[in-house]
Amino acid sequence: MISARVAECMSRDFAEIHPEMMVAEASSNLIKKALLGGPVVDDNGKLVGWISEQECLQVTIQVVYHNMRVATVKDVMRTDVLTVSLNADLLDVAQQMLKEKPKSYPVVDEDNKVVGVLTRRDILKMLDNKLSEMA
Repeated sequence: MISARVAECMSRDFAEIHPEMMVAEASSNLIKKALLGGPVVDDNGKLVGWISEQECLQVTIQVVYHNMRVATVKDVMRTDVLTVSLNADLLDVAQQMLKEKPKSYPVVDEDNKVVGVLTRRDILKMLDNKLSEMA
């Protein structure tokens, strides 16, 4: 049985997204980092929401195909965001991901500052490395 913490597996290279940012810019940031979503942070790096490709796609379709108004991130972001801590047990989080919980989590410190993002892919990479070590 393996034991690992979120801090050992999470990505610290996440898209920087702010509430006042235009959704098109947020979408571009997610694309550059090859992410499905990302934390929305205030000027101090504290978590205020989450935006996913789904919200970005919805707004971008309206802009490109319907010439509708351009939205900011705060207009479409989710504010009911589940988070994980640096010291959370990685396998417990993986079990949550198998249920109806989010497939990506912002990782926050004790001050609710975003320090990383944990995705299914991050956990799969770690498990793949462990399997290689065992072989």
